[in-house]
Amino acid sequence: MEPTQPQRSPQPYRVAVAGASGLIGTALTRSLAADGHEVVRLVRRAPRGKDEVRWDPEEGYVDAVGLTGCTAVVNLAGAGIGDHRWTDAYKRELRDSRVLGTGTLAATAASLDVPPRVFVNASAIGYYGDTGQRAVDESAPAGQGFLPSLCVEWEAATAAAEVAGIRTVHARNGLVVARDGGAWARLFPLFKAGLGGRLGDGRQYWSYISLHDEVAALRHLLDTESLSGPVNLTAPDPLTNAEVTAAMGRVLKRPTLLTAPAPALRLVLGEMAGDVLASQRVVPRRLLDSGFTFTYPGIEETLRAALR
Repeated sequence: MEPTQPQRSPQPYRVAVAGASGLIGTALTRSLAADGHEVVRLVRRAPRGKDEVRWDPEEGYVDAVGLTGCTAVVNLAGAGIGDHRWTDAYKRELRDSRVLGTGTLAATAASLDVPPRVFVNASAIGYYGDTGQRAVDESAPAGQGFLPSLCVEWEAATAAAEVAGIRTVHARNGLVVARDGGAWARLFPLFKAGLGGRLGDGRQYWSYISLHDEVAALRHLLDTESLSGPVNLTAPDPLTNAEVTAAMGRVLKRPTLLTAPAPALRLVLGEMAGDVLASQRVVPRRLLDSGFTFTYPGIEETLRAALR
């Protein structure tokens, strides 16, 4: 059965996308272009065509002329959370790449003679911290620790856009299931080799979303004028790590007998291990209430879609 397509805006957009070369950005720009929207990619080098605009988020620079006429701005930029151990230097990079870049883009959008109608800024379900067995939606407060504090600053950096009257949405992303990028791109080879297994005791909840539904949800945020503020982008029913591990074994037809003990994860990952082992049972209440329909709500269909 072919995936259902979300409702599309009848009017073509001119959309500026920061982070367009990443996993989600690449899929989103492809989706927008396929529907006839004009995509402007923000790049940190000299532009190579009229569809690119120069920016330097750390230096606070965006070529405002290149954003002229944009109906929407989508900011997905930020250094990879799991790319390195969280040294003090890398934690600064994680923060600056998000907070400074968001503030720069929001201020530039607000300064335009005709500002964009909507500013969709990436955030993360890391905002909620460790929720244990408790399910949380967008009404829940921020948790404690590095990632929650980072997400709070990240979202606050959109203030200039909100003050200017631009509809501003914080897309709190869950774990995006994809074969060619993100955390799952590292998991698939391990499980295919029969080396996969649960992490720690496996009771921590994982709030996942298929790449198809992630892109469809971002498109929904662009088109749905009633949505602003935080919106969770996760599948409706989070599962425990043990349940996800078992599903990976079923889909890939491989054993999942190995485990990664919590002490070993802490030794290898350092501070990041606390978030790997944390439980985040996050539900997309506002997305569902706004009429969004998931194409791949379950884990097995999500995994199979990624492998296709």
